[in-house]
Formats: sequence, structure tokens, C-alpha cells
Amino acid sequence: MKGIALLGSSGSIGRQTLDIVRAFPDQLKIVGLSAWNNRDLLLQQAREFKPKMVFGQGLNGGANLPPDCRVVTSLTEMVTDPDVEVVMLAVVGGVGLMPALETLRAGKQLALANKEPVVMAGNILTEAAARYGAPILPVDSEPSAIWQCLRGEDAQKSIRRLLITASGGAFRRLPLGELSAMTPEAALRHPTWIMGKKITIDSATLMNKAFEVIESHWLFNVPWERIEAVIHPQSVIHSMVEFEDGSVKAQMGPTDMRFPIQHALFYPQRPNNANLQRFDPFKIATLTFEPMDHQRYPCFNMAVEAGKKGDTYPAVLNAADEEAVGLFLDRGIRFTDIVRYVEDALQRHTPVRNPGIEEVLEADAWARRFVREAVKSAT
Repeated sequence: MKGIALLGSSGSIGRQTLDIVRAFPDQLKIVGLSAWNNRDLLLQQAREFKPKMVFGQGLNGGANLPPDCRVVTSLTEMVTDPDVEVVMLAVVGGVGLMPALETLRAGKQLALANKEPVVMAGNILTEAAARYGAPILPVDSEPSAIWQCLRGEDAQKSIRRLLITASGGAFRRLPLGELSAMTPEAALRHPTWIMGKKITIDSATLMNKAFEVIESHWLFNVPWERIEAVIHPQSVIHSMVEFEDGSVKAQMGPTDMRFPIQHALFYPQRPNNANLQRFDPFKIATLTFEPMDHQRYPCFNMAVEAGKKGDTYPAVLNAADEEAVGLFLDRGIRFTDIVRYVEDALQRHTPVRNPGIEEVLEADAWARRFVREAVKSAT
């Protein structure tokens, strides 16, 4: 029985993780649940899965929790509990950085659905994983696809290119002149995936794809020049790996995050799950690919360059994007303002060389203040 701490149980990935646990009640056990601001759903989940621990707002000292379930005061206490074998990190944004680091320091498996910690501090997390012998198991669909394609390969000698696929988001065919008028509701209508709000907006700007380039650089130790992104509107191929001999492996399947979630939780086994839709090639009319339109997606190059610069630039990139996307969702700025405020933060930032975790967190806090103050002064 594998013990799981699920951080972010009320979100899209969290709820789908619980679907996988329901399908394998004799093999997977929820030991800890966290959902910061959705008390009612967290209590409902706790009553169903009867975890040892819960973490969140407004739990009132444990009222309405099942027997033997206690409220913990920190995620560190949850992820380091001896009954936890794997931590599913499904929270949104930079708040996942410290739980990710504490998971690795405790020698636990980190099932990583939240790409932002690796964007912020990829060197720190990968060094911790190596030092403490704690594997990082990619859950995000594109890094998971690459991970699966590399299985059985001599990755460090044979990779020629990583090809990361992108749907193009909600505005792939929209005339460029109309982008500034797009509403949050329009941006949230993703053409192929059902995801949380933050990642859906990042898919519309393609910031999400730049984050995956940065994530793949750190997780797979691949040079920047060997990682490419390509528009694949059907989202059937989740990513590809080209090898030195010219062969290409592609990982394909339905647009259902339960597949990479299950793969991470059971790796290296692949148990049958009758609840998951099967791939049917006859239902796919065509598979098409398009080059990146950098005029349509200015966030992409800007973000990748910040990743290449390193130091504290990636932390600023992530934090400024989180703030700008939040402001757009609250109708405080236009869709096309997102890239402007992130770029301004990167240009105004004074980087810290070879930062430790404290410097990364300080850069994160600075970028959030910068964007909020810049928007306030512009209104």
C-alpha cells in the first residue's frame, strides 16, 4: 500500500489524483490532504479517504473530520511523515517550492504536477534530488511524455532534440489586433484540455510552454539548444524525443491528466485502469504541426531567455507571471498587458548570482510587489 500526501486536493490535478486512488483502493492510500481555501471540499474528501492528516484554512481544530485524522500546522509536517512515500504536488504557483524541497530533503518521491518550483529553482531542486536520492516524477503531460519516451534509453548520449508540443491555446487563430480585447472567459476556453485557470491562461500566452522548456532542461539535463516547442493543435502527441540516429519516439493518448498521474504514482508498473478512455486512432482525422508564431506568443521567447540567464531571473519570471495572470483574471489588466508587466519586472530586476533558497524567495516577493505597484501606478 503506497502512502500519498496530496497537496492541492481541491484543484483539477488533485481531484483527478483522487480518481486514480479510487480505482486502486488496495494499492494506494491517502495519508495527507491539503486544500488551502476550499474547506468544504477538503472535509468531504477527508470523510471519504480518511487520511491521517489534513492541512487548510478554517478547519476549526478538527471538527467534522473522521476519527484519527488530525490537522497539521505546516505542509512540512505532512510531507515528512514516515507513512508518506510519495508527495503529489498539485498546488498552483510558487507556493509549491518549499514543500517540493522539503519532500526531496526527506528522501520522498516527488510527483511533480506543479512546474513552477522547477522554473523558480531548478538547480536547487535537482541538486536536492541527487543528494537525498529522491526521484522527481513528472506529472505535467509534456515532461511526463518525454520521461516515458526516454525510458530504456541512454539519455545523456543519445538525445538529439526534445520536441515539446503545444495546442496554441484559446487564441491560436484569433486576429492579432483582437487580442487586447479578449476577456478572461474567452481565454479560459481551452480548445483541447480542461485545466485550472492559471495554467489555461498560461496556455493562451504560451508562457506555459516556455515553463516546460525550462522544466525539461532541469529534469532531463538537456542543453537549451536541444529543446524545441512546436504547435500541435490536436494535443494527441504530448511530446517527442529525437535521437542521434534520427529515430523519433512520441508519447500519444487522450487529453486526460489521469494518465500521467497514474504513471507517476505506479512507476515503473503500468496497471490497467478500466475507468480511463482508450486511444482510438480511427477517431483522429489528422495530426498537424505548425511552427511557433513568436509575434502571437511574445511570452515564449522572453521566458525561455529568462530561464537561460538563470540566477534569480526565473524566480522573477514566475512570480511576475502569477501576479499578472491574477490581475487579468480579476479584470485589472488586459490580456496583452501580461507580457508587458512580466518583461518590465525582468528588466528592472537586479539578479543575485548563484542564489540559495532564501534569495529565490526574496526575488519572488520582489517581483510580486513590483507588478502590483506598477499596475496600481498605471491606473
